Amino acid sequence: MYINFWYPIALSSEITNEAPLKVKLLNQNFVAFRDSDGKPVVLSDVCIHRGGSLGLGKIKDDCIECPYHGWQFDQSGECQFVPTQATTKPPKRAKVDSYPTQEKYDIVFAFLGDLPEEERPPLYNITEFGADGWRVNRTFSFEVNAYYERSIENGMDMAHNEFVHPNQGAPSVGESIRIHPLDIKEESDWGCGFIQPFDAEGASEATKLMGAGEGHTRAGSSHHGPNTLITRIKFSETRQFLQVFFEAPIDYGHTRIFFINMRDWMLEPEKDENLIEINMQIAHEDIRIIESLDPVETPDRTTLELLTEADKPILRYREYLSDWESRGWKIDRNTLESQQGKAACSIPSPARRESKSWVLPPIPLVTA
Repeated sequence: MYINFWYPIALSSEITNEAPLKVKLLNQNFVAFRDSDGKPVVLSDVCIHRGGSLGLGKIKDDCIECPYHGWQFDQSGECQFVPTQATTKPPKRAKVDSYPTQEKYDIVFAFLGDLPEEERPPLYNITEFGADGWRVNRTFSFEVNAYYERSIENGMDMAHNEFVHPNQGAPSVGESIRIHPLDIKEESDWGCGFIQPFDAEGASEATKLMGAGEGHTRAGSSHHGPNTLITRIKFSETRQFLQVFFEAPIDYGHTRIFFINMRDWMLEPEKDENLIEINMQIAHEDIRIIESLDPVETPDRTTLELLTEADKPILRYREYLSDWESRGWKIDRNTLESQQGKAACSIPSPARRESKSWVLPPIPLVTA
């Protein structure tokens, strides 16, 4: 798992000004709430006084009040009030990490890392969201008992479709890859992807009804950062699906997936729920597979799996992960787990580059 990326914290509707929301992400606890102006706030959950969980506290005067001894922390993470020292200013070290937030696509995101704004990887921009000619289903989420990298790699894997999703009537992916070898054609600083053509002759009647054969039928996926998956299904030039999955690694065996599905045809609102049901049927077919993978996590070395030409997108994704590890952004799982229950830590926020004297040490990272 990696710091210095944007992660989905919760659906917009889940974060309020009435009560704090406790969220687990990257194997760490956070608290989320809204200030009186409605702006979302995300802080480290651990009170630096005696380890109280801020997520179990109260929202009071735009601060989160610790349920243990009543210390109050504002949106910046600075302590504003200590009940036992009400007549004196709180100590300079009385602060918790506060993370930059964005609210888009009916989701609240937080940048979990310490990079300054100009150096941060951007949140993935869905240009079709809200654009003319596109219909967006309601944003929703679901949890899987699987490691998020396995989920992203599943989405980057074309070869599994005809076996895991036979009811969708996909043409033979194996035959298509033999005719049109997979090629990574979409590269950026933060991700890569591909679009694969399919011969309409092999399409089922179901996919032909959706438009396969009217134009060049193509499908493909890309990733943005370690935890965002984008899938495009182009039955024809006028009938397309676009799916974006913002994935929140809860820990090393659980993931919460925030799903956005869009289309540029069948624009009637009454079709939304039926399409959500179909997409969730497909998702459960994937979940059945990725929840049973052995090992649960991505192997440390590619030699521990027998990869082929069809796995090029997975290999390229792992190269990006290796690059982010080389920058010192990968969480050191072994060290983290060895100290859990004995010592708390925190994902460093941008404020740590501007001020010193923090109580909690930063989360351990693999040496760059």
